[in-house]
Amino acid sequence: QVQLVESGGGLVQAGGSLRLSCAASGLTFSMYGMGWFRRAPGKEREFVAAIRWSDSTYYADSVKGRFTISRDNTKNTVDLQMLSLKPEDTAVYYCAADRFPVLGRHYDSRQYEYWGQGTQVTVSS
Repeated sequence: QVQLVESGGGLVQAGGSLRLSCAASGLTFSMYGMGWFRRAPGKEREFVAAIRWSDSTYYADSVKGRFTISRDNTKNTVDLQMLSLKPEDTAVYYCAADRFPVLGRHYDSRQYEYWGQGTQVTVSS
């Protein structure tokens, strides 16, 4: 059984920081591309960041310079370090796993096979 479990969400003031973690099990973690997505109230789910098994990283323009994605293939975890948080970052954040990454498709949620339950991030102004 494949499971992705997010943690680290919470309430933070604008300008603050949070670190999200996703623990994966039931898969050969190093073979998967991993991504973070988020869904804000009333909006579509959007891409946040992705990381390949090669450690190549990709970011949405809205979070570049503020968020950092990383992975630990020994611990089977992928993290999202979020700095300088803005109220616009308020959303449920999901981690996802992509078994067969396609070049240039890391931003597409339909590319990912497995999803976590999500963790709430709330940024107050």
